[in-house]
Amino acid sequence: MANSSDLPTDSSGLTPEQRLEPTNTRLINACIATIHDMKTLRACVAYENANQQRVQILRQLENRANQIRSEDT
Repeated sequence: MANSSDLPTDSSGLTPEQRLEPTNTRLINACIATIHDMKTLRACVAYENANQQRVQILRQLENRANQIRSEDT
């Protein structure tokens, strides 16, 4: 497992680990909502798949990906 300093960050400076590890689900939801690019989103999906594999979180990430795609068109 990579340590958090090896993981890519976005302009907010948060790593996927920082976005997806809070114990408060509201914080996780907020962190997912503030993802604005596919590179960050893919890093978060990869992190979640490599670690906890929570279906609900992966669904939220998928929904956010769909939103980002629709904003780009």
